[in-house]
Amino acid sequence: MNKLSQFVKEKRKGLGLTQEDLSFKAGVGLRFVRDLEQGKQSLMMDKVNQVLSLFGHELGPVKTERDEES
Repeated sequence: MNKLSQFVKEKRKGLGLTQEDLSFKAGVGLRFVRDLEQGKQSLMMDKVNQVLSLFGHELGPVKTERDEES
């Protein structure tokens, strides 16, 4: 599970929402919410932002940690 999927799952559960509840409130499909929470690598950013906006967040650039040998 990646940081994004973990964040969404924790926020959803913290609000007492089911995946179905979240999909309805965000205006995305249930399958999209499931894919997001399972860490699917290719997701539409606009839909991810629809979900994140319910929690007062949006996607943005994050500095990655790299090996010094790379």
